[in-house]
Amino acid sequence: QVQLVESGGGLVQPGGSLRLSCAASGRRISGYRMGWYRQAPGKQRELVARILLSSGAIYDDSVRGRFAISRDNVKNTVYLQMNSLKPEDTAVYYCNAFPSWNSWGQGTQVTVSS
Repeated sequence: QVQLVESGGGLVQPGGSLRLSCAASGRRISGYRMGWYRQAPGKQRELVARILLSSGAIYDDSVRGRFAISRDNVKNTVYLQMNSLKPEDTAVYYCNAFPSWNSWGQGTQVTVSS
């Protein structure tokens, strides 16, 4: 059973930065495309960034140019560097495979507010 533990969220002012981490256990991520998802209050969960086995990355239009996803297969960890944060980035952020596994972590809350 895979376990995903997200961390690094917090309260940040508009224009600020955060770096999220996602540590996986029970399964090696090296054989999977991985993604960062987010869910804002009252909205469905959405995929904002995914990283391929080659480490190429694809971003949603809403975050392209501001967010950067990366992976460390040795540490079995996925990262999301978030810069130039906006209030509309406020959400709970989750990592998972793409397509997603059935098991989700608890997520990490990101709040962008002045």
